[in-house]
Amino acid sequence: MGKEYVKSICGMCSVRCPIEVEVVDGKAEYIQGNPDAAGIMGSLCPRGAAGTALTYDEDRPQYPMVRTGKRGEGKWKQVSWDEALDYVADELTRIQDTYGKNSVLFSDRGGPFRDFYRAFLRGIGTANYNNHDSACARNVQNAALSVFGFGRKGVSYDLKNAKHVILQQRNIMEAINVAEVNNLLTGIEKGCKLTVIDIRANVPATKADNFFMVRPGTDYGFNLAVINVLINKELYDKKFVADWFEDFDKLAEFIKPYTPEWCEAETGVPAADLIAFCEQLAEAAPSVIWHPGWMTARYSDSFWMTRTIYIINAMLGAIGAKGGLPFMNKPGNVGAKGLKSFMEIYPKPEGKRADGIGWMDGRKHFDAGPGLVHLAYEAAVAEDPYPIKAYIVQRHDPLMAFPDKHDVRAKWDDIELVVAATFSWSDTAWYADVILPISPYLERDEILMTKNGPKPAFQVRKRAIEPVYDTKAVWEIYAGLAKRMGLKELDYTNIEDIWKFQLEGTGVSVADFEKTGIVTLASEPLYQPVKEGSFKTPSGKVQVIDAKLEGDGQPSLKPYVSPERPPEGKFRITFGRCALHTQGHTVNNSLLFEQMPENTLWINTKRAAELGIENGEYVSISNTGYEAKIKAFVTDFIHPEAVFMIHGFGHDLPCESRAKGMGAADNMLMPKGIQKWDRGGGAVAMQEHFVEVAKA
Repeated sequence: MGKEYVKSICGMCSVRCPIEVEVVDGKAEYIQGNPDAAGIMGSLCPRGAAGTALTYDEDRPQYPMVRTGKRGEGKWKQVSWDEALDYVADELTRIQDTYGKNSVLFSDRGGPFRDFYRAFLRGIGTANYNNHDSACARNVQNAALSVFGFGRKGVSYDLKNAKHVILQQRNIMEAINVAEVNNLLTGIEKGCKLTVIDIRANVPATKADNFFMVRPGTDYGFNLAVINVLINKELYDKKFVADWFEDFDKLAEFIKPYTPEWCEAETGVPAADLIAFCEQLAEAAPSVIWHPGWMTARYSDSFWMTRTIYIINAMLGAIGAKGGLPFMNKPGNVGAKGLKSFMEIYPKPEGKRADGIGWMDGRKHFDAGPGLVHLAYEAAVAEDPYPIKAYIVQRHDPLMAFPDKHDVRAKWDDIELVVAATFSWSDTAWYADVILPISPYLERDEILMTKNGPKPAFQVRKRAIEPVYDTKAVWEIYAGLAKRMGLKELDYTNIEDIWKFQLEGTGVSVADFEKTGIVTLASEPLYQPVKEGSFKTPSGKVQVIDAKLEGDGQPSLKPYVSPERPPEGKFRITFGRCALHTQGHTVNNSLLFEQMPENTLWINTKRAAELGIENGEYVSISNTGYEAKIKAFVTDFIHPEAVFMIHGFGHDLPCESRAKGMGAADNMLMPKGIQKWDRGGGAVAMQEHFVEVAKA
């Protein structure tokens, strides 16, 4: 067979970097970044490089299975794909015939490959498509809609041309987007300043010009003080504000109490440092990027924190600017035709969403696209507005992503069918009734994706090798279910036919992807200036006051409330990402496990000394019934009120030979935490819990 190189797309996290796979005699030997992809430069993060270990992992699900024992007992029967798909299709049909079309709930990790299976959901008539985002960036999405009238992906980040980048709840060098990291480093080489605002010194903080270690939960207060200084010292873009802001006078009045001196007392950041930082922003404007964040499911005011970030970017004239936040171009913006959508085959399902988004009082301002899945679980318990009796969990592990897996799992007790479509074991898969094993990304083709940006493009994920076990591509699974449920429009048996359908009318052919895996739709980046229609708000401007938000009883400008301090002897539990692991699903990967087998607990030096804890020794961390052992990392570079750990450890599944029993599970330290959620943005507030730490 010899050696070949296959251009494809990584699947080790949700960024999906373009890759090149070296295949020798049918075996994937080496993965690097696609050298033809802009910003990648052949580089890849550690997770991407460890994709071969996922493919050849004997611990992953290898064939379809149907549960035989109690849920979560781990008793399974191996079945054929025909048996598995027949079983799921028959059960979905029975449940919908009995309880109604909307009795089927679906959640996934989101992303650009959803069109085919979302068409399946439309075809069977359920309105209940959800994604994982209420445990991640839903506050960002709803904040962007609230300020600009378009979602968070309506702008991009021109990092390589930026003059000042601010990272707050965005750890760009550990929650890695390879092109973004490369572009930021290019920008820094050209003189771009970097500011990091965090409760600990993460990797970007070690490279920053300014590092502000704020008291946990005070980010919103810090941002209000920034707006105060920008307005009072007239450091904002007066023309942009005059032309494109609505109700700026209300903002100016609102921020009067939030002075630099107030901020110093509240956050711990010296007033003089805050003022100097604001002067740096004005000097760099409009080529400023204050990143609105990724995982902002943190505090009860994180939505309002993110709103202030978008407002500050706009005050500095960064929206639409080179080196700032340019408008995201779609194919139509550069004179091209977009991919044909399978979702357009079927009408949008009628009926109300189970999570109440779009119709229930207090929930009308939220983006209805993927809704808020934690509220769908509440609906399943209450059977209001109707019963939820089937749940398909697609490449998603809510029992790890949300707080307190026992509490979340109990909300599924009355669901009659839980299906896990997954390429790895997880708490959710272990609890399911049916396992539909997805081929890992090196073994599967995917529907074509559109990459929007300054230079929009189409990209393809191609199968690099044949499946190692009895697994299927995502499209194959839903085409099989569609065939059984009478959706003949989705009854495909060949990926090339799917690609041809998507490419109809675009002028692009399947052969055009052969050389690089990418078809770029513009020769040069397009920077669209702000113009009439840029903002999708009722006024056509940046809106300080959002009528939809106010109509749901939430203030657009929320008075700051000082966060609760930890009770005596306790710490606020915080968590985040590292470069070596993607949440919980890479912890059992043999190559990555070897590099980082367990997480550690960051604890402030002074607080550790008070507890007699030394660096490197195991400690006990606990909260109302859950206790775990974890190794202490004693450092000056974390706020004394908080402890921090990498998310995704503390697995207890017997099928994970490496990860079982290693490290501590942060989500288990948040009892019934799914009930604490942000009414402004919808995300769960996961860093509003306090824990005890003691010598083991």
